[in-house]
This record gives sequence, C-alpha cells and structure tokens, in this order.
Amino acid sequence: MGTELKKKYGLVTAICMVVGIVIGSGVFFKAQNVLQYTQGNMPLGILAWIIGGIVIIVCSYNFATLANKYEKVNGLVDYAEATLGSRYAYMLGWFATTIYYPGMTSVLAWVSARYTHVLFFGYDDPANSFCLALSCLYLCLSYAINALSPVIAGKFQVGSTAVKLVPLLVMAVVGTIVGLKNGNTASAFQTWSMVEQTGVGAPLFAAVVATAFAYEGWIIATSINAELKNSKKNLPIALVLGSLIIVAVYILYYIGVAGGAEISVIMAEGAPQAFKNIFGSFGGTALNAMIVVSCLGTLNGLMVASTRSLYALSARNQGPKSKMFKEVSAETNMPANASVFGLLVCAVWLFYFFGANLWGHPETGKPLFGIFSFDSSELPIVTIYAFYIPIFLVFAIKHGKENIFKNIVMPVIGIIAAAFMVFAAVYAHGITPYLNAKAEGEFSFPVLFYLIVFVVVMIIGSFFYKKSNKEKE
Repeated sequence: MGTELKKKYGLVTAICMVVGIVIGSGVFFKAQNVLQYTQGNMPLGILAWIIGGIVIIVCSYNFATLANKYEKVNGLVDYAEATLGSRYAYMLGWFATTIYYPGMTSVLAWVSARYTHVLFFGYDDPANSFCLALSCLYLCLSYAINALSPVIAGKFQVGSTAVKLVPLLVMAVVGTIVGLKNGNTASAFQTWSMVEQTGVGAPLFAAVVATAFAYEGWIIATSINAELKNSKKNLPIALVLGSLIIVAVYILYYIGVAGGAEISVIMAEGAPQAFKNIFGSFGGTALNAMIVVSCLGTLNGLMVASTRSLYALSARNQGPKSKMFKEVSAETNMPANASVFGLLVCAVWLFYFFGANLWGHPETGKPLFGIFSFDSSELPIVTIYAFYIPIFLVFAIKHGKENIFKNIVMPVIGIIAAAFMVFAAVYAHGITPYLNAKAEGEFSFPVLFYLIVFVVVMIIGSFFYKKSNKEKE
C-alpha cells in the first residue's frame, strides 16, 4: 500500500471530464422543467440557460486562475485551504464527501435507470422497483470500473463524451431546420405565456436553479488534479474551454427541441417526443440509447469524484480513520477504502432521493420523508456556490495587486454570480413553496429542512476534525 497517486491523465481527458460530467442527463430532463417553470415562455427559458451558463463560465474562470497557483490532492479542497485555511477546507471537503458528490451521483444513477426503462419498455415510470434496482446496479458497476481500473474509467469518459454529444448536436441542427420548416420554432419564440402578466421573477429564478443541475459538475474535474499531467496548465484550459462548449451546446439543443414538437407537448411529455417526431420510432430509439450511454458517462465522472473525496481529507490526516482511508492500492493505484465509503454514502442518498421525491405515503400520497423532503438534485449544488463566495473574496484580497482583472474584477463578478444562485434557490425552494402551501392552509419550506440536514451533517464532520487534531497533538 502507498499514499501517492500517479500522473496518468492528459488534457483531452480533462476536457472530456468537464464536458462529459456536465453533459449527460440534466439537459435532457431539465429542459422540460425549464419550460414548465417558465410556463412555456421560450425566450425566458433561453434567458435562464444563458444566465446559468454565465455563472459557470465566470466561476470556472476564477477556478482556472486558482488552478494556476495551487495544486495538491483535490482541486476544490486545495483552493479552500490555500485561501481560508485547513478548517474551512476540511468542512468544504466534508460537505462534498457526504452531501454534494454522493447526492449528485445517486440522482445520476436514477436518471440512467429511468432512461433505460424508457428505452426497453417504451414508457416512463421513474418510481418503480425496476428503476430502484437498476439504479443500485449502475452505482455498483460505476464503482467497480473506477475502483478496479481508473485508466479504463478515464477512457470510458472520453468515449462516452463523444457519444453523448451526438443526440444533442443532431437535435440542435436537425430540430432547428425542421422547426423552421414546420413553424414550430417560430411559434415557440412567439409564445408569450401568463408569465408576462404575473411577473418573470419567480419563474426565472426557478428555471435558473433548474439549469444549475444541468450545468453542474465542471468543478469535479479538479478532483483529479493530482493525477493530471501538467495540471497547472491543463486544468485551467479544460475548465474554461469545457464550460464554453457546454453553454453553446445546451442553448442550441434547447432551440432544436422546440422544433420537434409544440411547446405544450414538450412540457407534458419531455424531449423524447420531439426525437420521435423528427427521427421516427427507430431513429428515436437509437438516440434514446445514446442518451442512456450519455447518462452513464456522467455517472462515471461523478463516481470518480465520489471515490476520491474522502481520500482528499485523509491525505491531510483529517476526518474519520484518516490512516485507513488514505491508503492507495498498489494494484489499482486507487484509494480502495475511501472508494467503498463513497459508494455507501451514494447508496444512502439514492434511498433518500426515492423517498423524498418519488415514493409517496400509501394513504396521503405525501413524500415518504414528509416535511424533510427536498430536492437533492438542486439544493446541494447551490450550497457549493455559497462555499465559493469566501474563496473568491479572500483570493481577491490576497492576490488582487498582482492582476486587477484576473484577481479582483473576475472574483467580484464570481461573488455576484454565486450570490445570485443562492438567492434564486432560496426563492424557488423556500419562498415560492411557502406561499403556495400557505394559500392551501399547509406548510412547506424545503430549503429550511435541507439546511437542518446540512447543519447536522456539518456538526458531525466538525467532531471528526477536532478528533483528528487531538490525535496529531
């Protein structure tokens, strides 16, 4: 057993990881959510995608600047440690290990299973036992690939990135052409819903938060900077270039989908109907198969982060049983014990996702976890933006004089962008649900109950931080 990870990934793999982790599932089912939140207002939906895209480009630019200065084990934790110290870095790393990475990974396992079910059975039933069983299987398979052969996992990431771009680009081009001919595209841009009369604030905020899941994942590429060749040069290139590619592809795809079916149809049935209308039954099935591969590619990238996250803390002699979890297998060059821990936490979050979002009480129909039910596909993502704010602020204070634009202007814009995402999430998952429930004589404030779970998990993590410090004394 050792404690060192080898340099084994190149620039192409890093770019494919940024693009491959982000593109894969969110755009396929969040496009429908964006239309629903904006009540079919296509221009407002595009604005939401643009705003979400600007946020990730600004944030990725700032992290590219940080990547030029700091490198150790895990990019995100490194940057937090260099700017705010070991305690803040540890707490951010603990959050990523226990909530952020496994929460997203579990959702991707479900999405992959959901699209597989549609592919083989022809209809969507996201809450059935088949989807649960297949979600568990996909988690285990993704873990096995990463744990037994990280090189194969990296190659799969490159290959799946190429596959996942096909349905997006094909729909972007063909869907737009078909839509211009049949009038769907023109009709979509001329459709102004009741949003104009009720105000764009709440619908736009909800739509932007929905795009957050589709856009999220680019920061996970920093989890391999200790394994990336010439990372100080290659990681910044991968972050910025990858983000630009993602934003362009998403907006073009969103416009293309509108050409395949009427807005009302897409809102009710999602993008698959647009695929079938344009490419027929066989073509639609083939593209749906590519979507499954796309989702699995994203799942693979997220599992890369989940299997390394605890190791990033343990390598600093922090967290529970750091000596055990920082061991690296001589055979696979993987942190084996940390990987198993990551898989188990993913399984816990998968069960929570089903209970909070898919399974209802047999009598009342309300979520299994009652008032403690929240959207684990969006709120943890927005929380990570809250963690970015102090990092950008302190970096600007420490290094502002070196380069005004890169080290002051861009971090300030990054702070504004991150703060906007936090505000939008509170509005969409707090204020709006509260007002709607109050009108019906009930109480609902999902963001509040998420914060309770978050605080409890962070208090537990703080205990282990103190414990590890005592062990070192």
